[in-house]
Amino acid sequence: MDAGAEPCSDVASFLYLKSAFLAIEPAHFLISLARQAGGGSITTKVQTFILEDCIKDIAGKGTELNHKHIKNILQKLIIAVESTSDIVVEDLYEKFAHYLTIQLDDQLLEENNRIYKQITFLLSLGQKCSGALDLIVPLQCSLNMLEGDTGCALWPSSLFLSEFILSYQEVFSKKFCFEIGSGVGLVGIALLHVGASRVVLTDGDTSTLANMKSNIELNRLDLPSEKASAKPMVECRHLPWESASKRELQDYGPEIILGADVIYDPHCIPHLVRVLSALSSPGADCCGPTQDKLLRSKDEEAAPVAYIATVIRNQKTFDYFLRVAAESSLSVLDITERMKPMILLPYMLSYDRSSVHLLKVSFLCN
Repeated sequence: MDAGAEPCSDVASFLYLKSAFLAIEPAHFLISLARQAGGGSITTKVQTFILEDCIKDIAGKGTELNHKHIKNILQKLIIAVESTSDIVVEDLYEKFAHYLTIQLDDQLLEENNRIYKQITFLLSLGQKCSGALDLIVPLQCSLNMLEGDTGCALWPSSLFLSEFILSYQEVFSKKFCFEIGSGVGLVGIALLHVGASRVVLTDGDTSTLANMKSNIELNRLDLPSEKASAKPMVECRHLPWESASKRELQDYGPEIILGADVIYDPHCIPHLVRVLSALSSPGADCCGPTQDKLLRSKDEEAAPVAYIATVIRNQKTFDYFLRVAAESSLSVLDITERMKPMILLPYMLSYDRSSVHLLKVSFLCN
C-alpha cells in the first residue's frame, strides 16, 4: 500500500484492520491500522473489534506459529494502548494471559514452520469490479524466507501477479494457463477465480509442491469433476527446470505462461529461459504465410505469451536474463506502467508493490 493511502471510510478502516490481521501482517503495521480505525488512537471499540472479529476468526484455524503471532500482537497492542494512557479493555488482558499459558513446543515450531494466512483481495472496492465479491484465499505459508524454504513463502511478486490477473480477468478467462515456480499456489487460485479453462501449477521442489497441493485442498479446489473423463481444473506437477525435456514442455501447449519471482539465481537463468522458450514456442508454421494460417481466426493463430512478475534484486542477474532470453529469440517487454493492476490489497502495508516489475515475454519470429 502507498504510504499516503488512507481508508475511504470507517467501515473500510475496520475491514483493512481485520484483513491485515488475518493476513498475518507484522505487529507494527497492525498497530498503525488499529490507530487509523480509531481515528488516531486504539479505542476500546477497536480493541473489542480485534478480540471479537479478528482473533476469533483465526485462532481455531492456525498452527502453533499462529498462537505465537497472536501472543506477540496482543502484547504489543497492550503496550501501545498503555503508552498513550488510553483504557485497555479487561478482556484484552485476559486474552493475553490465556496465550501466555499456552505451552509451545520449540522443536515442533522449528520442524513445522508453517503459518496460516488468509489473503483477502478487496474486489468489492476495486474500480473495475463494481458489485464484485471479495476473494478470500486461505494459505499455509512459511516464515522462513531465506533458509531453504523460499518456495513456501509468500512473495511480493506473487501478490502483484494475482492482482494483475484479477484486474484483467478477460485476458485469462477461458484460457489454458501454466505457471512455473508456483510456490504456495496463490496465482493458480486467482486464475481459477477468473475462469481459466485449465490451470497447471508446477514447481521443482517436492516439499513446495506438497504444500501447494495442501493449499489447493484448503481452498476446496481439488474436488473431482462430475464427469469422470473430464480433466481436473487445476493440476500440480513436479517440474525441475534443469531436467524438463523440450518435448515434455511443448506437449503442454499452454496459451498463457506465468511466473512470479523466478528470475533470482544466475545459475538457473539458462534453464528458466529454455523452459520459457519451449512453452512459448508457437509452432513451426506460425510465422510463415501459409494458407492454413490465413484461414485461422485471430485467437487460433495467437502464439503463447508469458507474464512474469519480478523484483530486480540484482541488476547483473536481470541483465543476464535479458541477454539469454534475446539469444533464445524471446522478446521481453516491461509492461508495468502500461498494465497497472488495481490495488486490491490496500491493507497489506508490508507489501511494496512499487518494487515489482511486470514483464511480457513472447517468442520472436525470425
